[in-house]
Amino acid sequence: MGPGFAKWIITVAFCWLIQIASGNSVEQKIYVELNNTVPCVRLLNATHQMGCQSSISGNTGVLHMLETDSDLDIILRTGPHAPYMVLMDAGFFNSSIMLRMKNSTRIAGVAVVIPNSGPLEGFSPHNTCPNQHTGVYSDSYGPRLADCNGTIWNRLGNGLSFEDFKFPIFSLKDDNQTGVIRKCVSDHNMGVNGSTPAFPLCAMQLFSHMHAVTSTATCMRRNDIQNNYSLNPETVCDPLGDYNVWAPLRPINSTEKGHKANESVVVAATRLDGRTFFWDIATGAEGTVAGFVTLLAASQALKLTARQAPPPRNILFAFFQGEAFDYIGSSRMVYDMENNNFLIDLENVHSVLEIGQVGLRRGSELWLHTDPVSRRNDTSVNTEVEKLLKNMTSVAAALSLSLAEPNATQPLPPSSFQRFLRSRQIPGVVLADHQSAFNNRYYESVYDNAAYLNVTYPSDLTPEEQLVFVTDTAKALAEVATLVARSLYLQAGGEDSQLDNITADPNIVTQLLYGFLIQSNNSYFRSLTNPEDKSLLESQAPQYYVGVPITANTIKRSTRMVQYLLANYIGNPTSLNQSKCQDPSGMPGESKELYSYLWVRGANGSEPSPFCVRSTVRRTHAISPAFELKQYDSQTYSTWTESRWKLIRARIFLVASHELEMLTLGVGLAVLLLSLFVTYFVSTKADLIFAPAQESTGTAY
Repeated sequence: MGPGFAKWIITVAFCWLIQIASGNSVEQKIYVELNNTVPCVRLLNATHQMGCQSSISGNTGVLHMLETDSDLDIILRTGPHAPYMVLMDAGFFNSSIMLRMKNSTRIAGVAVVIPNSGPLEGFSPHNTCPNQHTGVYSDSYGPRLADCNGTIWNRLGNGLSFEDFKFPIFSLKDDNQTGVIRKCVSDHNMGVNGSTPAFPLCAMQLFSHMHAVTSTATCMRRNDIQNNYSLNPETVCDPLGDYNVWAPLRPINSTEKGHKANESVVVAATRLDGRTFFWDIATGAEGTVAGFVTLLAASQALKLTARQAPPPRNILFAFFQGEAFDYIGSSRMVYDMENNNFLIDLENVHSVLEIGQVGLRRGSELWLHTDPVSRRNDTSVNTEVEKLLKNMTSVAAALSLSLAEPNATQPLPPSSFQRFLRSRQIPGVVLADHQSAFNNRYYESVYDNAAYLNVTYPSDLTPEEQLVFVTDTAKALAEVATLVARSLYLQAGGEDSQLDNITADPNIVTQLLYGFLIQSNNSYFRSLTNPEDKSLLESQAPQYYVGVPITANTIKRSTRMVQYLLANYIGNPTSLNQSKCQDPSGMPGESKELYSYLWVRGANGSEPSPFCVRSTVRRTHAISPAFELKQYDSQTYSTWTESRWKLIRARIFLVASHELEMLTLGVGLAVLLLSLFVTYFVSTKADLIFAPAQESTGTAY
């Protein structure tokens, strides 16, 4: 009996260990993990925190679908199963409903089902006056124009991206997993004939706990304390930033920083980034892509003529990152120019032509925005602006475009050019498709996508056929690119007689739109990028949220793609092999001080034909000067940071009633106490229970 009981104890213990080891399979039977989800995360600036987060152990609530006003009343007032996890279609995701939920204690979290197209009335979670406090207009410069007085640029902005929610908010795609959630709710959470649904109920758990709180100044101070005094420092937030991409049309020695005595440069600028309410999602078709695709096409159109009949002035193409967050990229370039840490300084900048939102023009109409303050205060600036406007108008007359100027007292729209004006009064124009308020009804939202920009294709086309299908949008943007290229050539001092030779190619524009809005992994992009960079191209469109660098060498895919494309458009193929392309030192006619070198796949039909492209394209950091100066509460520079987190997760499961949970807890405690008693009893009687059997004292013969 003793040995048998011991074997039984060992068997039970072994089974218990097996059960612990197979815990994952038990978890999979309880929970349904949701994979296609994107969280709202916490962002911070000099004064505020905004965004969303869960508790450290995640937020859990009974799912309730928000479909009518009565559902909202159940969620916020009368429902018996609070706190609720609210499942809503995107039509209910607006400021009035979300602010009511923000002020309620009955909300555990929100899951928003995002469709491909937005509401007809428009939706913008940004504010009405983008980059309000870091532009040029202030109490000391055009005070009557500051804070969007008189000109509300983003009329549909509801400011949701700047609210601080104490619960998690996730977005879901309208796919099979969303169908699973809806079925779970309909099977378990719908009462019969209006009755209260019975347990078990379908519940959701969201994990998105954020480490940073209060403001950038607070979180950066905590970072410094961790780095200085902790053996295992744990960063709680990181500055937003990436890299600017820029290139002079004619090479300038990159090792000699600061002012160039005989260099006059026209800056052609646009932005590379955007944002939405949810983390790492920024489709930015009108807000971002239309502008930089136009400038890329213009650079390609300029190349041959600028080489055969070079204009007196140089042209600097500049693609700025982080502009959605208080002009990170442009303020950094201007800061570097002021501190002799760039290849030219502000005195070398002759003028600026910036391409803003140009993809939704009404008919043939485009607008030329200028700064009324500098034009009024500086005669030379006004003279040069008038010349630029005259050049652009004359170019447009030969195209099917109509240019107009807004009211003379209207300020510049949100634009990188404002950061140049903060440091020096420079002539400049911002080209846009809107007179005052944006045409873009989905500014900085997930609905500013390819479909909204009308980049669509017949359903019977293969991906390769779509790549070369010239859409109406591509034709329209090619016209704008031609306008930009010819205007830049004239502004740089080129001759009118050369303008007919400068025309943007609609085929290139259509391939750029496909790669940046539909799928970057296509034959055109593959031929112009490094074949060894396996992570660069994807079977989807890139995202344009600037984000934070994971490591010092991390660069956004979109930034790298723009770098490769610009290099191919204004650069030249060389005969260098791959190793010499990486280091052309000593090769005749080559100079790393004047040029950069990139190895690209090339194409000879469908076969790769790699070569080395030599160009003037370079990258520089687009990190706000506030972090270099350690001015974390700066009112001059961007102070945006993103919180760190450890776990982003979403799952659904069935939850039992409170009574059953208490019963289960009671039974568990009883089993625990019984186990402790049995263990104590076995331990105290071990000598008797596990004593070896006594040998017989008799003698056998």
